[in-house]
Amino acid sequence: MTDFRVGETDFLLDGRPVRLLSGALHYFRVHEEHWEHRLGLLRAMGLNCVETYVPWNLHEPAPGVYEDVAALGRFLDAAKRAGLWAIVRPGPYICAEWENGGLPHWLTGELGTRARTRDERFMAHLERWFGVLLPQVVDRQVERGGPVIMVQAENEYGSYGSDAEYLGRLAELLRTLGVTVPLVTSDGPEDHMLSGGSIPGVLATVNFGSHAREAFETLRRHQPRGPLMCMEFWCGWFDHWGGEHITRDAQDAASALREILECGASVNVYMAHGGTNFAGWAGANRPGGELHTGPLEADVTSYDYDAPIDEYGNPTEKFWRFREVLAAYADGPLPELPPAPARLGAEAGVRLTGWTPLEAVLESRGGAEVAAPVPPTFEELDVDRGVVRYEVTVPGPRPPYPLTARGLRDLAVVYVDGERAGVLTEGDEQLAKPVAGHARVELWVESLGRVNYGPRSGEPKGITGGLLHERQYLHGVRARGLRLDALDDIGDLALWPLDGDVGAPGLYRGTVTVRGAGDARLEVPGWTRGFVWVNGFNLGRYWVAGPQRSLYVPGPLLREGENEVWLLELEEAAPQSVHLRTV
Repeated sequence: MTDFRVGETDFLLDGRPVRLLSGALHYFRVHEEHWEHRLGLLRAMGLNCVETYVPWNLHEPAPGVYEDVAALGRFLDAAKRAGLWAIVRPGPYICAEWENGGLPHWLTGELGTRARTRDERFMAHLERWFGVLLPQVVDRQVERGGPVIMVQAENEYGSYGSDAEYLGRLAELLRTLGVTVPLVTSDGPEDHMLSGGSIPGVLATVNFGSHAREAFETLRRHQPRGPLMCMEFWCGWFDHWGGEHITRDAQDAASALREILECGASVNVYMAHGGTNFAGWAGANRPGGELHTGPLEADVTSYDYDAPIDEYGNPTEKFWRFREVLAAYADGPLPELPPAPARLGAEAGVRLTGWTPLEAVLESRGGAEVAAPVPPTFEELDVDRGVVRYEVTVPGPRPPYPLTARGLRDLAVVYVDGERAGVLTEGDEQLAKPVAGHARVELWVESLGRVNYGPRSGEPKGITGGLLHERQYLHGVRARGLRLDALDDIGDLALWPLDGDVGAPGLYRGTVTVRGAGDARLEVPGWTRGFVWVNGFNLGRYWVAGPQRSLYVPGPLLREGENEVWLLELEEAAPQSVHLRTV
């Protein structure tokens, strides 16, 4: 039986000191048929371990309803076959630039800031969830012949709260449910973060992108003994819609990695391979000081992260620089790179043949309409990812007054008596042109991703502060939600023939003929904002705002011959310009 434990100065494997050279790779951001290839690349880079988060909201979409929890177990089995140990970080909060930091919308909708505390309702939900999840981990611990050597309790909790009793109960819950490998916490290398996020008897680790010696000095003030570890070495960064593409110089990142290892520390490269925020699961952030109260910045679909292994599974210059650094700490020659997956054989255009207006999609696939005195939130309508149509009547007669969607989160396309009147955002909540009564107003509101980090995590989506005409609230609001996952199986949705260059908001269907199925990317120039499905799989959000200009199509989604493509456009389409390209 293999024994892994925390020693006075080192991690110990069967009593011998061992250094963890880990890389972050999230099973939920990589197509399952590509796991083996990506894990093989981690080994070839010189790593001996893989780390993954577990997103609660992905696996429990409604209380007591579970979807493919076994995916984690399959991934851990793949890690073992690849010759890697594994670190599991089940949260319950994960950040990860993931929708709501991994917490379910129904949970934060119910509890608000009571989530991630010792609140008994939160703990009851957590105990139920961990009771379902943890057998995937417990049965694969290293002492049972599996790859799991460590489990993290919570995540960067010191950046959020200071409920030490909650952290203690969480650690106790993990132990009660069978976790016997070492537990760890991870926080930023600042005194208030480490004091708020660490607890006695659990190894503390730190997260940073540079200045390793200073970070570890701070850690030592809180934890004089035990192995040093950087649980997240930020070797790149993520992008926001409307922002610039962010990169980090490969040699600079390699020098920072070398400094960590020269300190005698273990490391987890975040990210070794980022992958993709498929199906609209990308989160969002609020910059603006310690309180993170600035305007919403939504994360793009790609989670390339400027990682050593790019979104398409290609080793980058950073990969080779890291391999040079890590080779000095290997027991022998590093493995060769695994064979690359198949790539698209020939580029092809998508032929769009039919469409249906957004209203018809809502009627066919939307939830029940709710009438309420004030606009219900997405959470109240049970919409995690998707859009909500709010409809209200401006009574009349009355002169033109400003119309305001107070507390809008995040973006609304507005129609007055069936005519488009403008687009509202959180920072610009008032229509440019006043509205006279009597009028029927529709606001199609989209969530661009729930906040994944900071005190604004868990904030509701929709029109959260009411609809006002001049200074008067409008009541009698009708609302209906359209969840993205309602479109994963289109079924018998009625379509209209695509007559010319329609361009209106709605759902478009097309086909593309593939010759040589393999990894590809989809380009949608001229389209504004929406989502794409290929053979029933949601690739994620596209948006003319950039910087992302195409969507990754994993090769296993494609088949030889005819493939089905659906596009949900929320503003304005360009039906003749959809193309499947090589990577």
